[in-house]
Amino acid sequence: MIDAAVAELKELLGPRATDAMTVREHHSHGESYHPPAAPDVVCFPSTAEEVVEIVRISARFHVPIVPFGAGTSLEGHVQALRGGITIDLRDLNRVVRISVDDLDATVEAGVTRLQLNKALRNTGLMFPIDPGADATIGGMTATRASGTTAVRYGTMRENVMGVTAVLADGRLVRMGTRARKSSAGYDLTRLFVGSEGTLGVITDVTVRLHPVPEAVAAAVCAFDSIKGAVDTVIATIQLGVPVARIELLDDVQMDAVNRYSKTSYAVAPTLLFEFHGDSDRHVSEQAAAVEAIASERGGRGFEWATRLEDRDRLWHARHNVHFAALALRPGCLSWATDVCVPISGLSDCILETKADHANLPFPVCLVGHAGDGNFHVIYLLDPASQEELAEARRLNERMVARALAMGGTCTGEHGVGYGKMKFLEAEHGEGVEVMRSIKRALDPDNRMNPGKIVDI
Repeated sequence: MIDAAVAELKELLGPRATDAMTVREHHSHGESYHPPAAPDVVCFPSTAEEVVEIVRISARFHVPIVPFGAGTSLEGHVQALRGGITIDLRDLNRVVRISVDDLDATVEAGVTRLQLNKALRNTGLMFPIDPGADATIGGMTATRASGTTAVRYGTMRENVMGVTAVLADGRLVRMGTRARKSSAGYDLTRLFVGSEGTLGVITDVTVRLHPVPEAVAAAVCAFDSIKGAVDTVIATIQLGVPVARIELLDDVQMDAVNRYSKTSYAVAPTLLFEFHGDSDRHVSEQAAAVEAIASERGGRGFEWATRLEDRDRLWHARHNVHFAALALRPGCLSWATDVCVPISGLSDCILETKADHANLPFPVCLVGHAGDGNFHVIYLLDPASQEELAEARRLNERMVARALAMGGTCTGEHGVGYGKMKFLEAEHGEGVEVMRSIKRALDPDNRMNPGKIVDI
């Protein structure tokens, strides 16, 4: 069946449908530790109508579909576990519409966040969701991404107003409106935000935009202890200080950052802050409030970055933490995982997790979007050591169990893919069977990214 499907796809797309091994291998994995799994063919559609035709061919020959954005996912979302067709959406990259008056935009799924913000220059608006990588808007929607600015601007869940998607039977369905609120029917948009390609292929997204702040300042603050840093985060959020970013890096991660980015920050638990406001005075008031909170909890004083180039250097170093971690152990296998807990439980969750990392035979870095209770752990493993892999698996399961016991989630922003499927029953209970029912209703043949989120 796959040979006949490939022949029809090549007839439809010409050289934009390929079964070349190098292309298939490139599309066999994201950025995760999970083993690669290559598709049988990779398609590069340039219109939503071509996506419709690809999905119809897949339905005719009962061949799986795996959507592919920038390939930066971390839980095996893009692995073609059962072969089939990978749809690379990079050529669906038009900014369809920008409405300055309504503060929204519609973009095709392959537009990246940096491409969108480039298109917004000189409009006074920005798209603030920043997961670090230059991910596609379609991929960020599919994984319900967030990132460093979520503490102020929310996640993709709050910033997606509507999507267009191709369902398993080839129907092109538009969901959501540009109205700021609606009580009309089921919220299908939210159903597709976080669906990870298991319900359909997203072809365009309508997103909220936000005004560019008039004043911006950033600061770095090292702490005597990681407890003091986390307690500063908790107090800042509980007091309602509207920080735009509040990032936590432990001492191991700060050492990695210094080595990789050629910086000279203190090798200590550290918070990175960014403040947005409508005036320098507003920003100064926010910063003074947080600096006072930090000083009471072992903060060593703020190191300011007010110039644009200094802020860019700071956040560039933050966005490169994964590569910095990899450089600590050249040739290593990295296992990046995350959890998210209610803010009141963040200190206990991090301290207990750090205690688990004592005396390990491999380095572990901890970094987090601490302002919303989300943190990440990066295990740096010897790829030849099954013992290290097993220990990382044990530690990850302990961390997830800890987060769930606190009323948290097994993943704050990496998504489920197939890497965290086994934790869903503990988190959602009977809700997982409801997810299966939705999956069966929209994808009865289980062709849309099979083997991800829920088993059918």
